[in-house]
Formats: sequence, C-alpha cells, structure tokens
Amino acid sequence: MTRGFELALPGGTVRGLRAGAEGAPRVLALHGWLDNAASFAPLAPFLPGLDLVVPDLPGHGRSDHLPRGMDYSFAGAVHGVLDIADALGWEHFALLGHSMGAGIASLVAAACPARVQRLVAIEALGALAEVPERTVERLRQAVEATRALPGKRLRVFPDLELAVRARMQANGLDEAVARLLVERGTEAVEGGWRWSSDPRLTLPTMVRMTEAQVEDLVAGITCPARVLFADPAQPYLPDAVRRARAALLPAGDLVVMAGGHHLHMEQPAEVAAVVGAFLQG
Repeated sequence: MTRGFELALPGGTVRGLRAGAEGAPRVLALHGWLDNAASFAPLAPFLPGLDLVVPDLPGHGRSDHLPRGMDYSFAGAVHGVLDIADALGWEHFALLGHSMGAGIASLVAAACPARVQRLVAIEALGALAEVPERTVERLRQAVEATRALPGKRLRVFPDLELAVRARMQANGLDEAVARLLVERGTEAVEGGWRWSSDPRLTLPTMVRMTEAQVEDLVAGITCPARVLFADPAQPYLPDAVRRARAALLPAGDLVVMAGGHHLHMEQPAEVAAVVGAFLQG
C-alpha cells in the first residue's frame, strides 16, 4: 500500500491505507475480524488500475475505538462503511471484503443497491446465522460477557515476536503474513506490546439472523458479485451452506480455490487473477 490516510467520522477517526490513483475504479476493501488494513497489503500490488481504499475498521488497527454507548454490531458497521464512503466523496463504489469484512460488505450491498456497483466477497457471504432456539442463550451470554469485560486484564507481550507467534498459531498464518497484521495491530505499552483492537470486539453478538434471514439478504444483492471461498471450508460455514448462499445471488458466481482462510494474503497473485478484472468492471 502506497500511502496512509485518516478520516474524521462521527464515531471517531478512521485510519487506513490507500493504493492506486484517484479517478480509477473505486474499491473500498474491508478486512476481517481483528485484522486491519494490512490484510490487503499483499494483494494491492496485483490490483493495478484501481483506487483501492482500505480502512482499519473502527476498533481495529490504528483507527479509534468506538465511544462508550456505541457497539460493534453489523448494523453499526453498515453505517460506518457508508460514513467512510461519504467522507471520501464516493457516491458509487465497489466493495471487496474478507471474512467479517465480506459479511459487512454483503449487508451494505443489499441495503444500498444504488451505491454499490460490484461486490467481491472472500471467505464469507451474508452474516453468521443462528437457530431461533438459541436466541435467549446467546443474549444471556452476550450480556454476561459485556458486564464482565471491565474487570479483564489485557495481555501484554514482552516481545513483539511473541505476538507474531501467537497470531501465527491462532490463525495458521505464515510468519510474513502474521507480521504484517501484528505490526499494524499492536501498540507499545509499559512492559511490551498489546493488541490495539478494542476488547469489545471479542464480545459475543447479542442477536444473530436466522439462516432464512441471511438467505433473503443474499438474494437482495443485485449488483454483479463474485464469491471466493477457500478449500477446505471453515467449520462455521460448511461447503453446502456457502454454495447454497452463493446460488441465491441474482448476478453472482462462485469460485473455490485451495488455500487457507487468509488466502488473499498468502496467495495474492492467484486471488488477483480471480477478482482483479472483475473489479475493473
């Protein structure tokens, strides 16, 4: 990524990375949960001819945490993305999302068909679903965890290398890829380093959509869409479910590629070959 940027938004300052040239096709890239803008750094050089803007989503990387009283719901994330686009002066744009970012991008595309021109969703489509019978259980867990959060201590790594190793182990990442995320996703504190992300991001979601609601959401994404999934599938989104969702897209197609969850970082050339021309339109 060639340069940094920051935008003053209602929920705080959002910082990020930008590549390409203004005037090129506009692409807003949204990273995954507890990742940051560095998530798209390996892919950016393989996507020439785009105006690629990659924010650290609120509470992630070097962006501000949301103020008290605001939470990290998907509904809030939709408005956060629209606030970023408005601050950029972008009325129309494409969305490129990975994991959580692909879920958020799905909601934005469904909610704002007049603004979103194209969608590339990597390793997610729609939101994580829940069966109705777990509604109360999930609500109770979320409330309990939220009330207990102020009493928790954040882990401090005495050495940044230990944070890199922890990230590698948690996500099965290559060292170079993990280092990119860690270097942008940590902050220096007394005694070493800690994650810069807002601890509230680790709280359980209070209410999730049912699978039927997610299916209606996906069916409402009317722009041209390309979905890229890694093989093997993630346990929380089995292959049969992700294929069924992709089949609901009115103007979409599905590509499955051997790789891990962060394939856009570990196999950027191969991913660019699938999504680059599509984003160019």
